Amino acid sequence: MQYSTEVEHMCPIAQGACHGPAPIPEEGKWVQAKEIKDISGLTHGVGWCAPQQGCCKLTLNIKDGIIQEALIETVGCSGMTQSAAMASEILPGKTILEALNTDLVCDAINVAMRELFLQIVYGRSQTAFSENGLPIGAGLDDLGKGARSMVGTMYSTKAKGARWLEMTEGYVNKLALDADNCIIGYSYTNLGKMMDEIKDGTDANQAYKDASGTYGRYDEGVKFIDPRKE
Repeated sequence: MQYSTEVEHMCPIAQGACHGPAPIPEEGKWVQAKEIKDISGLTHGVGWCAPQQGCCKLTLNIKDGIIQEALIETVGCSGMTQSAAMASEILPGKTILEALNTDLVCDAINVAMRELFLQIVYGRSQTAFSENGLPIGAGLDDLGKGARSMVGTMYSTKAKGARWLEMTEGYVNKLALDADNCIIGYSYTNLGKMMDEIKDGTDANQAYKDASGTYGRYDEGVKFIDPRKE
């Protein structure tokens, strides 16, 4: 340790009260976090790239400072999917400090990691007050049946109005319009469910029917349009 001449010539003064860091809530406990291994919790965060062309929702399940589980969801940029694939191999097994200082390939994923780091070390995790936190696998549960991200995709213009393309239920096939040309419902296909049935041996046409449904006052529609073509 090097000291300047000014500091060298100073007389020592005893340090006063030192109570350590304020405790933060972690998985149902109050923890004085002094080292990376003192950090545990499951949390989510969103990051974006510099030109804001896309974003990433990152979910991490951390136990004793080590990332045990990662869910990486991206939207808006084709290259982000490959970046997410690489990040999924990079993140598990790293400490949160290592992950913060590791190039996760895509700026949006790096920013999401930064935001999660801030949340988790300040005790703002989703499991702050949940005893023992959540088991490894909780991140996957977020995706639900079919293991697909919850995606909403809508497009609209002043001249032609709205086109609903993708909802939580799935891929939108048809929009139902009333007599005033207002949207009153839609039909959809849950692609995750459909693919599961096809993989289990169900005929593709039958799987399509089984995975399809309607929402809202679809049956009351006076006109039905394909939002991608009409």
